[in-house]
Amino acid sequence: MTDGPQRFLITIGAYAYLEAEFLEALDCERAVLEKRQFPDGERYLRILEDLRGSEVVLLAGTPTDLDCLELYDLGFAISRAGARSLSIVMPYFGYATMERAVLPGEVVTAKTRARLISSIPACEGGTRVLLFDLHTDGVEFYFADNHLTRHLYGAPLITRAVRNLMQGRAYVLGATDAGRAKWVQSLAKGLGVEPAFVYKQRDPNTGALSVTGVNADVSGREVVIYDDMIRTGSSLLQAGRAYLSAGATAVHAIASHLVLPADSLARLTASGVFSSIHGTNSHPGSQQLAPSALTSVAELFAQAL
Repeated sequence: MTDGPQRFLITIGAYAYLEAEFLEALDCERAVLEKRQFPDGERYLRILEDLRGSEVVLLAGTPTDLDCLELYDLGFAISRAGARSLSIVMPYFGYATMERAVLPGEVVTAKTRARLISSIPACEGGTRVLLFDLHTDGVEFYFADNHLTRHLYGAPLITRAVRNLMQGRAYVLGATDAGRAKWVQSLAKGLGVEPAFVYKQRDPNTGALSVTGVNADVSGREVVIYDDMIRTGSSLLQAGRAYLSAGATAVHAIASHLVLPADSLARLTASGVFSSIHGTNSHPGSQQLAPSALTSVAELFAQAL
């Protein structure tokens, strides 16, 4: 440990799988928590360390509503316990796709969650929130000014993972649709490869999207499709089939956030479309994949801290 204030890491239950990597990367102590559940389902939390004057890193996120509440409860307790500073590390910020209202009366949940986290009392030495590969850049500014926010981009992790996957073989970096083309273009430039995306058309009667073509020649080449998150995988499957129909020899998928709820991964695997699926370990859903398919976010956050 370096000289200066004592440094603790506190982790919500959903991110227990990342705790060991963060402890090693940050060179700090693990704060012990007491957790139990009352018969009526309410949760009891207690921090068993004296945090007064310490620097605390809270490894948390909002994969579910309960995780968001645990983040809030612990963040509030850390501040009230007299911690000198608090850094909230959020590998995944949920509801990021609800960043604006499209229909009248829709709740902009990305903003309400950001406001909830912003209501955690600021520590004397400051409270900051570190976010990773947000679906929309503007979400960072939904947080109140009493907390310093920083949006960490996953491009270094994604490009490293793609290079490790392809091992020098020729390939095209693909997008699921034109809406993600800008992100893929930027990544493709860094990798020194050609970008591609599929054209889609929406049926005016049903609202269903269908693929109408591919903008690049992928015939005889492998395609690595990048998307910021994989949830049900419907768009990914549609794009993967389009690239194969256009002559791609193999299609791989890579994402910043592997959410993969319910049977999503099983459906993607059973489809026979993808030769491999890769991504970061930013979301608990990533733990369904083998460790060899994952790139850790711990080092990126540790550098930022």
